[in-house]
Amino acid sequence: MKAYILIVNVIFTFLISGNSLAQNPANSTMQNYTILTRDVQQLKPIILAAKDLATEDGNHFGAFKVVICGKTITDLIQKDKITPYLEMAEKYHVELYACGFSLKQFKVNPKDLPKQIQVTENGILYNFQLQKKGYLSIEL
Repeated sequence: MKAYILIVNVIFTFLISGNSLAQNPANSTMQNYTILTRDVQQLKPIILAAKDLATEDGNHFGAFKVVICGKTITDLIQKDKITPYLEMAEKYHVELYACGFSLKQFKVNPKDLPKQIQVTENGILYNFQLQKKGYLSIEL
């Protein structure tokens, strides 16, 4: 009887620990990140964080996407403001997205954006969709 209880406990423990390991994001193959920001000035620390995470994650580092929303969207067409960030983003493989709703609200033509910046129709929705896909996310 004791042997039976011991075997059941071992199997139960194995099943519980196996399930928790399967749900642990640290064991996934790739780690993806997304940030929603309303301030172009935050791009430098965001991109530097991406650089450090890429080093920390090693082969498990996946995508790093930054969604830019709000009034700061107007800064995206000012070359003197955006060019240094574009160069950093390219160097550290950070994808930049502009919120389509913000572009419309602040009357910025998507054709005037630098080619490195993609447009997503709704930045907030896109951020939620990425979270549903397992991206770690913060909003600044």
